[in-house]
Amino acid sequence: MKIADKKLNDEILECLNHIYQEEMAGINRYLHYSFMIMGYNRIPIQKWFRDQATESMGHALIVGEKITSLGGHPTHRVGEVPETPTHLIDKILEESLTFEHRGLELYKQLVKLSVQADDIALEELGREMVRTETEHIEEVEKMLRKNQ
Repeated sequence: MKIADKKLNDEILECLNHIYQEEMAGINRYLHYSFMIMGYNRIPIQKWFRDQATESMGHALIVGEKITSLGGHPTHRVGEVPETPTHLIDKILEESLTFEHRGLELYKQLVKLSVQADDIALEELGREMVRTETEHIEEVEKMLRKNQ
C-alpha cells in the first residue's frame, strides 16, 4: 500500500533500497568471513557468521517485499563489501561492527520516515530491525572484549 504523500513514499523507498543493498552485502560479507576463519575457534565463529548471512537474507526478503508493496522496485545493486587486508578474527569483527552501525543508522532513518508517514506497520518493522541490529552490535562488542 503506497503512502499517500508521493515525495515521502519516494524517500521511504530510497531508504528501503539502501537497506536492501546493505542486507544483500551482508550475505556476501558474512559468508566470506565464515570461509576465512581459521584456528581452534573456527567452528563456533564460522557458524555465527553463517547465521548472520542467513539473517541478512531474511531481512533482505522482508525489505524487498516491503519495497514492492510500496510500489517500488528492489535494486540489483549491492552495498560496498570491502575486504579486510588481514583475516584475523579481531579485524573481521571490527569490520563487521562498522557495517552493523551503518545498518542501524539506516533502520533508524526508516523509523523516522515511517512516523512522518503515519505508517505504524512500517514503523514497527523499522523498530524491530533497530532492536535486532543493536543486539548484533552489542554481541560483536562483547566478542571483541578480552577476558580479564
